[in-house]
Amino acid sequence: MKASDMFLQTVLPLKDEAHFAAVKASLEPLFASGNVAGYLKRVKRSKLRVRDFEGLLERGLLGAATAEAYRILGDSDRGQARELYLSLVEKVAPELRTRFLKVYAYY
Repeated sequence: MKASDMFLQTVLPLKDEAHFAAVKASLEPLFASGNVAGYLKRVKRSKLRVRDFEGLLERGLLGAATAEAYRILGDSDRGQARELYLSLVEKVAPELRTRFLKVYAYY
């Protein structure tokens, strides 16, 4: 058994695929190469951290449609939506992460 086989993430089935797809469709464009700097700038102005998904959602930085679709999701689907968001946050280019260090900091 290879070490990489030991750490496979379990894929949970979605209960509400339509609303999850709506959340996904609204999150992915935020992290497109042409949009991510503007999004991080808005996060910085809000004085929130980029990993504070719930806070950003409440402030409307992720869009009203995203918040509405997210609220409809069940707990397990919400967890998957948060994981999707956090995976997008971690894929941001290192130079942008350095530029927006305060937004990415844990303090």
